Amino acid sequence: MSDALIVSAVRTPIATSFKGTLRDTPAEELATLVVGEALARSGVDPGLVDDVILAESQYGGGDLARYAAVAAGLTGVPGQAVNRHCAGSLTAVGNAAAGIIAGMERAVIAGGAHSFSMAPQQSWRVPGREEPRVGMAPTFPYDDRATDDVTISVGWNTCLEVGLSRDDLDRWALRSHERAIAAIDAGVFDEEIVPVKITQADGAVEEFAVDEHPRRGSTLEKLGSLKPLHPEIEGFSITAGNASGMNDAAAALMLVSSELADDQGLTPIARVRAWGAIGVAPYRTGMAGVEAIPLVLRRAGLTVSDVDLWEINEAFAPVPIAACRILGIAEERVNVFGSGCSLGHPIAASGARMLTTLAHELRRRGGGVAVASMCAAGGQGGAVVIEAV
Repeated sequence: MSDALIVSAVRTPIATSFKGTLRDTPAEELATLVVGEALARSGVDPGLVDDVILAESQYGGGDLARYAAVAAGLTGVPGQAVNRHCAGSLTAVGNAAAGIIAGMERAVIAGGAHSFSMAPQQSWRVPGREEPRVGMAPTFPYDDRATDDVTISVGWNTCLEVGLSRDDLDRWALRSHERAIAAIDAGVFDEEIVPVKITQADGAVEEFAVDEHPRRGSTLEKLGSLKPLHPEIEGFSITAGNASGMNDAAAALMLVSSELADDQGLTPIARVRAWGAIGVAPYRTGMAGVEAIPLVLRRAGLTVSDVDLWEINEAFAPVPIAACRILGIAEERVNVFGSGCSLGHPIAASGARMLTTLAHELRRRGGGVAVASMCAAGGQGGAVVIEAV
């Protein structure tokens, strides 16, 4: 069977939703940008691309991947939209790798795009509430079924299951910001970021090229001063500081077969070695990102000690902390350039963003194995294993 090789991996900078730089940029435009750039950087003949697979979440209607394919000039290429909430773009990459390894496809662009700023908003009824909520309605009220109508229950339930304190969470979040700022200042992300051109009100065009969500000057004292999101619940420890932001971004990777790479003289960055997704009880959603890891390690024939780098999404800080404590993962190898608490969490794009960063870092290091894992709404989790080639 063929290998599924990553020959390019790109992302936009990550913006803060509603008030940030990409607040007026639709997800379709972000998707088109990264699909076109992944194609251009790969060196793949556009006529050889078999499919575009993009994750989307909280939209409804249409097919984001097909839109981006046509807009990027790939009119003859179909498009597949994937929705596994937060883990959607990990699934998109897994689907692309599966088609290539099976010999059905030669070249597939996979990733995801998300704009909280531009997503449709609606009101919906929640059992037990007199007034409807307004916002981006979930597929089903999994949070409310989980813990007596606690909206942000995922992280809190993880804290309760693993025994994590507010200090544990805030210290992890602080390190996330420190690492993200250090990476930005060192230019770590420059190679993977494709700038977004933004037209200002006066017609001037500016380039957005640097992640804007990480907070400089964050301290443990500042994080500790933030109020819990649910102060009415005794001991509730999830705050805006130790949870992810709401963000806008897109990311895409070009995957090709080893035969096509040889024929076209392409230079691979990494190989997709394994992928997978799991389901857990919805109230244990945060633990799904932990439990997906043993699944993909087993499929790859690896152990925790074989992995050099980890991206375990900080939808909530308890998730990577739980993974480290339960699975014996060394914290210094996890989220070395920050994650959701600092960089942000553009839901449908986050998995592809994580793999993009990991692939580039493995190449800089000259080799190694990396795992990206995350929980996903409704009691799901996904993970992907890649290795440098």
